[in-house]
Amino acid sequence: MPAVRLLASALALFVCLPGIAAAGTTHSAIFFYPWYSNMQHDGGYTHWAQGGHQPPFDLASQFYPARGPYSSGDPRVLRAQMRDIAFAGVDEVISSWWGQGSPEDLRLPAVLHAARRPHLRVAVQLEPYAGRTVASIGSDVAYLRGLGIRDVYVYRSEDFSAEDWWNVTREPTGMRLFAQTNHVGFAAHAGFAGFYTYDILLYDGAKFGRLCEQARAAGILCAPSVGPGYEATAATGDTRVKSRLDGETYDSMWRAAEAAGADIVTITSYNEWGEGTQIEPAGHGGRYESYDGAYGLHGRAAERAYITRTRYWTSLTGR
Repeated sequence: MPAVRLLASALALFVCLPGIAAAGTTHSAIFFYPWYSNMQHDGGYTHWAQGGHQPPFDLASQFYPARGPYSSGDPRVLRAQMRDIAFAGVDEVISSWWGQGSPEDLRLPAVLHAARRPHLRVAVQLEPYAGRTVASIGSDVAYLRGLGIRDVYVYRSEDFSAEDWWNVTREPTGMRLFAQTNHVGFAAHAGFAGFYTYDILLYDGAKFGRLCEQARAAGILCAPSVGPGYEATAATGDTRVKSRLDGETYDSMWRAAEAAGADIVTITSYNEWGEGTQIEPAGHGGRYESYDGAYGLHGRAAERAYITRTRYWTSLTGR
């Protein structure tokens, strides 16, 4: 074989290696909460009333959603939310999931249906539901695979030992499991395909470089979580705050994820209104906080500031 053809063959093999291919393209995924209910659609308020609040004008949030206190069971709302996420250039919706038969499980088919038209992939964040065990998670993985789910993000993965996880991670399911942890060695030893951080208070951008370097050394995917800010006082009484700084917080975390060479940028969150991490459009004033001033936008123009800014960041990665 001529030397030129040998070189071409070697280059083709190099490009096709999974680890090398992943290093050149950053994908994105966003945490999504299908747990909201309202009086009109469901006969009562769920999550909007957390902490003793009284919707529709008194919500468990520092911000007021532009869509009002909506129901996640409303197909029109779901379609609009999926359009937001697709417009933002995000690849995958990670729907919060609290076990088989939970309200979030019952709404998962509707999320899958709404995501299909804008060509979004759907994953789940497997939450620490009551009675969760490694055995139950094994059953959950099989169940979710039957629904077409291929990525599962496991919140509080260190509830179980690395050795216990082998009963799930070593099964050839064709799925990717990601551990929510900052202990990359644990995730690798437990057999996870990758890790993510989720909590933008504890794990800021300054840690991403070190964590992604550890992930590459361990041969797993790095999926650090970026977010616009955190403020949960209205819902939980938590007095910790991570200010949005008119968008600079979000930008700085995206820059850190890009500099770290993240394989997947996970976004906390699309609509966790109780913790104030949402990028879903928010109302423009009143007694609630708003996105006014973010990226130099004001009034109604600011409502979609973080959706638009997410599109900017995902466009830089070619996604």
